[in-house]
Amino acid sequence: MEEGTIVDCTVKVGDKVSKGDVIFEIETDKATLEMESPGEGFVKAILVEAGQTIPVGDPVMVLGDKDETVPQSFIDSLKGGAPKAAAAAPAAAAAPQAVAPAAEPTATGKVIASPRAKKLAADLGVNIATVKGSGPGGRITEEDVQAASRSTGILPVAEARITGKGGMAVERTGKDARDTQARLGSAVAVNRLQKLTAERMLKSKLEIPCFYLNVKVDMTDLVALRARYNESGKGKVSFNDFLIRAVALGLDKFPIMTGQLAGDKIKLAEHIHVGLAISVPDGLVAPLIKDADKKDVPTIAKDALALIDRARADKLSLDDLEGGCITVSNLGGFGIESFTPIVVPGQCSILGVGKITDTCVPDNGNIFVRKLMSLTLSVDHKVANGAYAAQFLDFVRKQLEDAASFGL
Repeated sequence: MEEGTIVDCTVKVGDKVSKGDVIFEIETDKATLEMESPGEGFVKAILVEAGQTIPVGDPVMVLGDKDETVPQSFIDSLKGGAPKAAAAAPAAAAAPQAVAPAAEPTATGKVIASPRAKKLAADLGVNIATVKGSGPGGRITEEDVQAASRSTGILPVAEARITGKGGMAVERTGKDARDTQARLGSAVAVNRLQKLTAERMLKSKLEIPCFYLNVKVDMTDLVALRARYNESGKGKVSFNDFLIRAVALGLDKFPIMTGQLAGDKIKLAEHIHVGLAISVPDGLVAPLIKDADKKDVPTIAKDALALIDRARADKLSLDDLEGGCITVSNLGGFGIESFTPIVVPGQCSILGVGKITDTCVPDNGNIFVRKLMSLTLSVDHKVANGAYAAQFLDFVRKQLEDAASFGL
């Protein structure tokens, strides 16, 4: 994280702040986070405004004793980016951290709500001031807004769940269904996450010279294995869980695929963290299954479900998002047979996964119907060459085709 955008300030000048209180909501290219106060005192000055993008380390607030007077010249010097030699004054300049207790509503009656809750309320025409919050300190969440909309007969846009071929479930809510609100000739607002995603993808296309590999995987045995396991009562697993496991084992065998070019060397990752692309109301996020090479499929399934829940509740932390080696992006649930994904900056590759289709396959003069799936691997050519990446992808294919290797 190099910069963040101020979404909201939860305190005002004169308020008393304790260490750990949430003072700002910060939006990054990865998630909306709550920034805790690193110290205690009374708010003497707020140095930033909502919508302002600032680099990590810049001062954002001045705290002091209740009766302390802070010179305006000092406040102006901080706003002007003066050298931090003046840091003798207590300024809250710590990096934002997630998962913190919410601030109490102010005495002026200011509504305390998450940014997503505010956006959803605006989309649904719900007066957020009338919504009762269920979060810490009475904070209003998306679920509270949805409950309020149902009680008034207003339903969230396209709140539906569909099941694609192969049993892949896809949820469409909020901004994922903007096409139901957009009209030809109108202008659709672009949110901060979408803007930063655009910037990062442009950076990827400009700075990462990619090549692309495609392979068909015979998923027939794995489809049967997944069905048997899900019917056994032991738990539920998705195809993504098998994919993540196979990719993690491949990265362990072909470690260059975890690397990043650093000068005249390729720096390899210390851990194998695999990103899973998840659709959220404001766009797309890719939190990580940590140490995926050390986990079996049921454990990966449990971790993935927890990540999906946190992502869609806007509860991801920076720890959920930092340090990925590769991302798995599965559009099979949307009926997409194959696509070419864009490498996430900071990673060597990304795997695009298509839907599983019944396909006639010739074999020694006979025709068999097999369940085939397309994998497309986009690779940073600065890090890996074609032959090496091809071996990696072939290993992943063989893992998926050898259903017994997953030990279920």
